[in-house]
Amino acid sequence: MYQPNSEKTMELIQSLVSIPSPTGNTGKVIMFVEEFFQNLGVQTVRNRKGGLIATIKGENDEKHRMLTAHVDTLGAMVKEIKGNGRLRLDLIGGFAWNSIEGEYCQIETRSGKVYTGTILMHQQSVHVYKDAKTAERNQTNMEVRIDEKVENAEDVRALGIEVGDFVSFDPRIEITDSGFIKSRHLDDKASVGILMALIEQLVKNNVRLPFTTHFLISNNEEIGYGGNSNIPPETVEYLAVDMGAMGDGQSTDEYTVSICVKDASGPYHYGLRKHLVEIAEKNGIEYKLDIYPYYGSDASAAIRSGYDIIHGLVGPGIDSSHAFERTHKSSLEQTEQLLYYYLLSDMVD
Repeated sequence: MYQPNSEKTMELIQSLVSIPSPTGNTGKVIMFVEEFFQNLGVQTVRNRKGGLIATIKGENDEKHRMLTAHVDTLGAMVKEIKGNGRLRLDLIGGFAWNSIEGEYCQIETRSGKVYTGTILMHQQSVHVYKDAKTAERNQTNMEVRIDEKVENAEDVRALGIEVGDFVSFDPRIEITDSGFIKSRHLDDKASVGILMALIEQLVKNNVRLPFTTHFLISNNEEIGYGGNSNIPPETVEYLAVDMGAMGDGQSTDEYTVSICVKDASGPYHYGLRKHLVEIAEKNGIEYKLDIYPYYGSDASAAIRSGYDIIHGLVGPGIDSSHAFERTHKSSLEQTEQLLYYYLLSDMVD
């Protein structure tokens, strides 16, 4: 049975989440992945949107597969430089304001200079503000306290900070002795790490794939269009690798691979879903079937763009999505095993 290198996968995820990459500013992390693939001798090309496509030729070059995982993350932009020397934010991606309260952050200026700060309520001090505990966590009330001596907007602009500068959040990654990995941005850097580790194993073990396979590392998924282009016309199957969402009424957990049957876009391809389940059961891979009610993937974005493909979605189970996320190494392993055997399988009829 295929045995993932969990330590390598965890190491890759740690490196990935440590590189700031809010949607719209992903150049550094794309370069990291690109250099990793190139060092393995894997062919890569960038699309005009800045995403990365790695290709491994298979025995059959008439029918192709495409797998995708996204490296862009939630983040923010400077919306306004306030008169008190603090910053008002505009969010990038769908997350709640309360999930970033008290978080350390980085502000990257146009010149590339980086400043640190903390995201706080304007009414933060309970010794001053009567409504510190009850005021709504929203764009009006939350601001960035910059770790520089600034007292007004002019002081801030003198640093080179301006409207439109990207703001990224401290991932606070930690790997526990019990096998958990907790961090911001496991959506979807956990899946990117899995694909990188899997491709390394394929190359080093000279595994010959039955079909030419493309791996798209997309960089605009959080805003809806990361994987909806650059799909070769030979592509028959398109599998998104993205987090499994956990919560009340969900079957997904942190220890198995989640196979999505439906999300907000509608059902995924029934034949491919059954194929994935058969692969899991044949190879002793622990899985859960699930529906994600408020979710869309790069695969569903590709379908909406009009591509005539078979589409699916699998991934590790991630707790507390779009906040302080966590998963376990066993979920990473089960996901990687399913992907390995899928890549070696026949296509869906």
